[in-house]
Formats: sequence, structure tokens, C-alpha cells
Amino acid sequence: MHLVNVNFLAVLTAAVIQWILGWLWYGVLFKKDWTDLAVKEGAININAGVVMAMIFVANLILSFAVAKIVDLTGWTAFGQGALVGVVCGLGFVVPPMFAQHISEGKPFKLFGINAVYWLVAMSLSGGIVAIWQ
Repeated sequence: MHLVNVNFLAVLTAAVIQWILGWLWYGVLFKKDWTDLAVKEGAININAGVVMAMIFVANLILSFAVAKIVDLTGWTAFGQGALVGVVCGLGFVVPPMFAQHISEGKPFKLFGINAVYWLVAMSLSGGIVAIWQ
């Protein structure tokens, strides 16, 4: 098994798309709902540039992992890669996120906004890396 048998340009593209989708999702589509549900009074203000850079690094790591799993399947169609992304999201992202949300007593609507974002992001990433192998 080759660890690096992935197209790094596809991984980079998938990460950029996740990053842009995150901006649209949290900064435009669900900005008011997410802010009302997630931002607490007295929260520490963190440098937005540093936060965005760290999010992009996380997007790169996730995109690489999805690309490697898509590579292991041998699938090369967008729909097949998107399916891998959704299965990974449903299996590895949503359950621990759900457990964290209910343990911390966070609103279910916040869980929905976050979980659906990651399923869409991982689906798009899986599709992109599948067609670009």
C-alpha cells in the first residue's frame, strides 16, 4: 500500500472548496443561526486570520484522508467518490460530533448545521478526488 498514491492537486482543490463552502455555510447561509447558537458571551476573541489558516490545514488533512480512502476503493466517478465522503462523514464525523453536542447540552439545531456542513463538504471532496485520480 502506498501512502502517497493520491493526486495532491486534487487534495488541495478539495480543501479549498471545503474552505469556501465553510465560509458560505457559516458566514452567509447560516450566519445568524450559527452565531446565535454557537457564540457565547465572554468568548475569547481569536485572530480571524489564524483561525482561517488552522481551518484550512484541517481541510487539507481531511481531504487527504478522503482521497486515500477513495484511492483504496479504486472508484473514479464523482458519485462514487461522493458516496465515500458521505459514508466517512456518517461513520467517522457525525457520531462523535453528536455525542459531543448532546454531552455538552448544545442545541440540536447547532448539531444539524454542523453535521450537514461536514456531510456536504466530505461528499464534494470525495467526488473531486475520485474524478481527479
